[in-house]
Amino acid sequence: MRFAPVGTWRDWLVLWRIDRPIGYWLLLWPTLWGLLAASNGSPQFKNLLIFVAGVFLMRSAGCVINDFADRRLDPNVERTKQRPIAAGRIAPGAALAGFVLMLLLALLLVLQLDWFVVALSVVGALLATIYPFMKRYIHMPQAWLGMAFGWGIIMAWAAEQGAIGNSAVPWLIFAANILWSISYDTAYALGDRDDDRKMGMKSAALWFGDYAVTAIILTGIGMMALLAWACWSYGPVVRAFVIVSALWQAWLCLMLYRKGEAWGFSFFLNSHWVGAIVCAGFLLTPLVS
Repeated sequence: MRFAPVGTWRDWLVLWRIDRPIGYWLLLWPTLWGLLAASNGSPQFKNLLIFVAGVFLMRSAGCVINDFADRRLDPNVERTKQRPIAAGRIAPGAALAGFVLMLLLALLLVLQLDWFVVALSVVGALLATIYPFMKRYIHMPQAWLGMAFGWGIIMAWAAEQGAIGNSAVPWLIFAANILWSISYDTAYALGDRDDDRKMGMKSAALWFGDYAVTAIILTGIGMMALLAWACWSYGPVVRAFVIVSALWQAWLCLMLYRKGEAWGFSFFLNSHWVGAIVCAGFLLTPLVS
């Protein structure tokens, strides 16, 4: 009897994109925005550990379900045909079992928090699970990615505050992250337009067409405006770092405008520093106050 391949540990590291950490940063920074904003830069250590670990589990799980969803598409694309599921090194059933196991581990983490956060985590798990399939149905799956990557903001705020409450801050940050995801992921998708068009997939890069670069720049500017609105009341240190972050975003937009679509992947790779700089402002606030 021949068993379906379950892959080596190296195959699973590739499946989780351990060698491409940019996805971890793009999920980590918004989650920390929510945690740090809710705690004025001094989160509970338990919450910090849970959410950082949760980020790494959920991003890895997201890569697995993404490759499972694209298992019939990836073999036809030069960039993705050597991914473990596409290349037959990990069977789809084994990948799906691994995805479920990672969700269960994430659930064990979130069970250390109160039941309201556990309930919110169900929404987050659904957003993450559904996202890889959305490019078959909506023209802007990048917005769904923003919701999936940004739901940790809402969960982290609730974990620190005990409730979401009446504050507009977590929702402004959540909305900022949606615009941010549209911006950087559309830049990433510029390189996949021909393959997406050929396979009938939908993408903001296709939907915006000749105006894709303009849309990337405008959504990036909109993201910074919302983030500044949310964070401006947190004091001079946070404000200073938000300004530095905005200058970095402006540099990215200027480079994309000057170099055009060929610079899209570089725009994507360098975007996460926007989030890191804002986090640094929150972390330094308690040290200088």
